[in-house]
Amino acid sequence: MNEKINSPHYIIKLAQEMRRNLTPCEEILWIELSEKKISGCKFRRQHPIHRYILDFYCHEKKLAIEVDGKIHQNKYDQDEYRDKYLQSIGIKTVRVTNDEILQDIDKVLSRIKAYL
Repeated sequence: MNEKINSPHYIIKLAQEMRRNLTPCEEILWIELSEKKISGCKFRRQHPIHRYILDFYCHEKKLAIEVDGKIHQNKYDQDEYRDKYLQSIGIKTVRVTNDEILQDIDKVLSRIKAYL
């Protein structure tokens, strides 16, 4: 899909604010994803697409990385709907939990590399 997907202004502003306030687990993962450290791929953090904000996004590979904290335990349906929308526009979503990042970041990075 080559058509540009615009995000509402309030989503863009929210994404900018979220970039300044990463969660501790997002910060850990960002250190590993920034500066093309993984497979030479550039990731963006808190990237707006339509009405969604992707935790991390590689435009070149059309890959979104979502860090799921405890709040996501109650949002399965919303997350599934979001993932299906992203898939419909050609974006694959990889979900990792806070616990996975804290307990075995190397395993998380290996999973991400496998998708790249």
